[in-house]
This record gives sequence, C-alpha cells and structure tokens, in this order.
Amino acid sequence: MAAMTGRTDTLVQGVLDRLTTAGLSRGDLLGVAVNAQVGVGLATNTTVISVAARDIDSIALMRAIEAVCRPRWVWWSIETPLLLTAAGLRAATCWDVSVVHRLLHGGWKCDIPSVWCSAHGLSPGSIPVSGQLDLLGGDSTEQDSTHSEPVRGDGYLRAEWVDGAWADSPAHLAQWSAAAIKVCALQHDQLEALVVGGSAISTARSESAAEMLCAELQLDGLPVDVARAESLIGSLVGPRPRSEREAVQFRHERDAAVLVHAPESGDLDLRNPAHVKTLLRRIGIELPDTRAWRLKELRDAHPVIEALLHWRKAERVATTYGYSWLDEHVTDGRLRGGWTGTDGAAGRMTAQAGLHNMPVDMRELVAAQPGYVFVRADLGQIEPRVLAAVSGDPALATATAADDLYAPIAKRLAVERAVAKVAVLAAMYGQTSGVAGQALHGLEGAYPVAMQYLRSADEQGQAGRDLRTYGGRLVRMWPDPDHLDDRALRAVAAGRGRYARNAMVQGAAAELFKVWAAIVRGRTGALDAQIVLCLHDEVLVHAPRDAGEAVKAVLADCLQQAAYVWAPSRAVRFVLDAAVIDRWSEAK
Repeated sequence: MAAMTGRTDTLVQGVLDRLTTAGLSRGDLLGVAVNAQVGVGLATNTTVISVAARDIDSIALMRAIEAVCRPRWVWWSIETPLLLTAAGLRAATCWDVSVVHRLLHGGWKCDIPSVWCSAHGLSPGSIPVSGQLDLLGGDSTEQDSTHSEPVRGDGYLRAEWVDGAWADSPAHLAQWSAAAIKVCALQHDQLEALVVGGSAISTARSESAAEMLCAELQLDGLPVDVARAESLIGSLVGPRPRSEREAVQFRHERDAAVLVHAPESGDLDLRNPAHVKTLLRRIGIELPDTRAWRLKELRDAHPVIEALLHWRKAERVATTYGYSWLDEHVTDGRLRGGWTGTDGAAGRMTAQAGLHNMPVDMRELVAAQPGYVFVRADLGQIEPRVLAAVSGDPALATATAADDLYAPIAKRLAVERAVAKVAVLAAMYGQTSGVAGQALHGLEGAYPVAMQYLRSADEQGQAGRDLRTYGGRLVRMWPDPDHLDDRALRAVAAGRGRYARNAMVQGAAAELFKVWAAIVRGRTGALDAQIVLCLHDEVLVHAPRDAGEAVKAVLADCLQQAAYVWAPSRAVRFVLDAAVIDRWSEAK
C-alpha cells in the first residue's frame, strides 16, 4: 500500500510539474474532461495531458491541482461539476462553455454541437448526426468508427464523439478538454467584442460560477423537517391515503366542502374555471374571472367564497406539494430538484421540484438541521437600484442612498410613497394606465435618464430588435406572427416592448445577484456554511449556529464586493435585508 501511495504521489507530482512548466498559475484556464472509470484529460493552450484511471484517481488528481494551482477549470457543461460535487470536490472558479454560449446567443439551447458551431461560425443546419456517412472525415471502413480526432475535416465535431466517444480513452478525454479550451478562447474573443455597459467577460465568469453552484444545490438539497411536512400536508389535505380508491374519496370530500354551500352544484368540476364561474353565478355572483385576488375581495359575500379559497390552497398542496411530492423529492431530510443558472430569457436561476414555487404556508417545513441555522438574505428594492446603475441616472442614483428609495422619489414627485412605488414598478413593466400612468409623467421629469433607458429598450423591443443586458446577455425578441391585422400586430409589438424594458432591468439584476451568490459561495465555506437555496433576489445559507451572525456580516460584505465587481461606479447604493432564523417561515 505504501509503495502504491508513493507511486501515485509521484505521478500526481509529475502532472503538476508539467502544468507548472506549461506556465499554469492561479486563475489560468485549464480544460478538463473526466470520466471516473476511464481517467481525466487536461489541456492548456500549449499542453495536453491524459491520465488513466488505473494509474491515478481522477478526482484525487483534480483535487491536488485545485489545491496547488487553483486554475479556472474549463468544461463543457454542468455534468462535470455534478460529478465533482458528488465526489466531494468543489472548485473555486470555472468557465462553462455551454453557459457562456447562452449568454452570447440567448435562449435555452446549448447542446455541445450547437455550442461548437456558434463559436466557430459554422452553420447549425449541417451538424453531423450519428449514422451519417462521413464523407469529409474519411471512410469508416478504413478507420475506427469513432475516429482518432474529435473534429472532422469540415470543422464540425464528429457525432460519435458527441455521443460518447470523447470518454472512450484517456487520450480522447485529453482531446475533448483541448476542444473545450478552443471554444473558450473563441468565446472570450466574442465577449470582448461586445459593446455593453459592464464587462461581458466578468459576466461569463459569474454565470459559470452560478451554474457550478446549481450543481451543488442540486446534489446537496434543501434541509426540511419531514415530520412537520407530513403534518402540514395532513392539515390541508387530510391523512396520507392508503390506496388510490381512498385518494379519490379524499378528493371528493374536499370538493364537497365547497359544493355544500351551493345548491344543485354537484355537476360542477371545481378544477374547471368555467365551472367555478357557473357555481358563483348560481349564487348571484358574476365575475369576469376567478382569480384569487377577486375572490378575496368578496370573502364576506357568501360562505362559498371562503370555502373555495381554502379548497384551492388544499388542492395545490394535494396535486403539487402533497405526499407524492414528499416521497419523490425528499430523501435523507433534504429536498432535491434540478437547477439551472438561467431561465433562458432574462437570466434568472431556476429550480424544479417546487423549490421556486413553494407556497408561503409550506415554508415552515424548511428547517435548519440540529446545531445549524439559516441565514436568510435578500437584496432590497433591487430592480430600481439596478435601473439607476445601468441607466446612469444621477438623480435616481442619489435616491438609492436612502434605505427606502421610494421615500425620496415620493418626496420629489410630491406623491404618497405607495404611488411612487407603483409608478417606478410600472415604468419598468410598461404599465401606463391608472394611478401609475398619472405618476409616470412626474418620473419623466424627475429621472429623465432612467426613463429614456427604459423607453429605448421598449422601442427596440417593439421593432423586434434583440437587446443585450448591461452584462452582455442576449435577449431575443420574437417575430410578428403571420396573418394578423394591424391592430393585432400593434398589440404584439407593444408586448415585445414591455418585455424588453423589463428584461433589461430584470436581466441586469439577475447578473448582479449571481455575482453576489458566487462571492458568498466562495467566502462562506471557511465558516462551514453553504448556500442551500437561491430564489430570485434571495439566498438561504445553512450555517453552524455559532457562526450565524458572522455569516450574516459576510453576506453584507459580499454584496458590497459584488456591487463593485458588477458596477464599479460607487454612485448607486445596494442594501441587504438579512436575518438568522431556524425555519424559512420565520423570514418576513
């Protein structure tokens, strides 16, 4: 065993020496492709290294490289950090070529052939597919079917490599990592060529870090109190059914609790909005729709309203957050779901398994483990503060000095705070009617630079022109549908305009949030704390109880660091609301 350990140490040192000789130092790019059973491939701009799994444990080697060199790892997709996280390795920095592709080209699609084609300026219509005769790559009867090179003579990636041949051998892994390095270099050049308000290179790095955080969130999960979860679900939908027949019975009982208040309603389905409108009509209540806010305004009009609101809450839990949800997504006291660093539109982080849509009433089940606490923090009034930063409006930047920026805006407009808030939000969302419309005129005069920024985005969106956020993300507009009359076309254009003005603010806010989250991820590790949830502008950090206040202070410091990185101007003040809590429901 000692001899084997000595030999392994020698081989690891040999790889480190080769990387050092190649000039690799802290923060330099290092391509990696890894398969635990096959080995690992490494590549810099000048050196390609392959190591077989039988000689060196791949993760152990990468852990040594991380400790000694701390490179910026370059990989193809989230599959690599998922593998590393599962093996206990959490890299400091990375460049995810799929994530950067989304940043450059917008949308959701980021499969490897598309990423390669976009970086090299190749037509996506000619991407090779498996089984296709490889006329430019050579006769498959004369060569191994997977070929010795990942790239064909016409510049496209071979379909066999994309489909898995990249992991056939250590040599293939090394070539695959070198291909990732080539894409990274081309993406770097494309990002540098962009004309945007911030640094697109910096955005690419933070977006990649956010995707790496997504891998950790997906595997680590969100701590939950399973017993409390069972109790909460039971209080809303009844006991856990022992059979499908019993589940149907409980469903009928929940329906009956509503229908009993309306005579002759047994033929109605409460899950059908039209049937609900009919139900209300039979008791003398006529509504254009059955949205919750309309029903809440009529709570005292008839007992069926309160029963219907309670039914809706119970139905949502039963169908989305019930016992089956608990069984499918909660293991070892952790709620787990898939994560991605961007929603494909403006760039917000998104999650599955109900992590981003959990009803407020259910948040009580999210509880820190014994000996731990949550440090919950969210960015206060983030979107109007971001608008001040990206537009460069000096008057709006001055308003951000206040803890509550709506107060100085209200004073300047000579309106109540509530009206000022509605007006600012309406400006970002494109609303022009009602109270908001009346206050918008005052905003135009008080904050002309910010209003012009939003108006310009609106005009470009209406014209169908794509936009880029402050940090460089492409926001795609959609074309006019065919066979519409002029009125319908104007409505489509107006919708694009509203989407564009909001995406420019919301997208930039998402960029700042991910810079902040990446810094928090890096700095809280020393306190044995980790992010367990990101929700729009909010993070939930799981920390040892005696480190709670220290983590809270770190989160505030990280925001100031993030603001400096994202928008070096100090004119705009960003604020944080943070608290140390035991359950998510304790947050305000």
